[in-house]
Amino acid sequence: MRKQSPIIGIIFWTLVSFLTLFPIYWLFVISVKPAVQLFSTPDIWVSDPFWGNYAKVWGDRLLRSYMLNSIIISTGNAVLCTTLGFFACYALSRFNMSGKESIFFWTITNRMAPPAVFLLPLFLLMTQVYTLGEWKLLDTRIGMILVYCTFNLPFAIWTLRPTVDGIPKELDEAAYVDGASSWKVITEVVFPLCRPGLAVTLILTWVFAWNEYLLAATLTNFNARTLTTGLSEYVTTTGTEWGIMATISVFTLIPALIVFGMVQRHIVAGLTFGAVKG
Repeated sequence: MRKQSPIIGIIFWTLVSFLTLFPIYWLFVISVKPAVQLFSTPDIWVSDPFWGNYAKVWGDRLLRSYMLNSIIISTGNAVLCTTLGFFACYALSRFNMSGKESIFFWTITNRMAPPAVFLLPLFLLMTQVYTLGEWKLLDTRIGMILVYCTFNLPFAIWTLRPTVDGIPKELDEAAYVDGASSWKVITEVVFPLCRPGLAVTLILTWVFAWNEYLLAATLTNFNARTLTTGLSEYVTTTGTEWGIMATISVFTLIPALIVFGMVQRHIVAGLTFGAVKG
């Protein structure tokens, strides 16, 4: 059988990579142009970058607080969902509970409806039910972390269950024979083997929370406002500040790239772990 030339594959994937990365590059080009040049003849190459937009965004104390809120909310939600999802999957995998398949299916039903359906119930819960005196969950970081758990926790459970199921139960039994407690079996036997799947779940839930706009725009006012909702402040009746919006968008990419870089070595293994059982 004649082998296909590797040059064709290289050209193809180079073209795909270019098409994928070009919007990000164009976003950077817009961010380093002054407002008067944005509607002139498009120039792909940046010959004289204008860094005033970056100085304005970085010097804005309000935008820095929005970014801090986004980092805290996204990280807190990702860690909480991944941890709870791991323990839930361990219970579903190791214990013979009646109706556990129905429970497993029920968890994903929260992802079937659009988030807009939950806006009014969540608003009422955060303003009328979960209150302590004058304190309310509305417009708080902890409130947004819990709100995102409504959608990200079912996803974490569905993502992690094949990973936990792929770990032989015989390892647990061998650890019990050696005198290990249930907590040690979970933390020292199962958890280390689940790291690839945990890394994938962590990065995906983090990105979902980081990019979310609708719930953050509705359930926050000032204290817990995120960076994605801050973009809307530059769309006004007098015009849109495209350069500032592009600069903020570039800033939103940086934390995502850092988080992705920290767990990238686990991602390929995590996506295939548990896919084949024998």
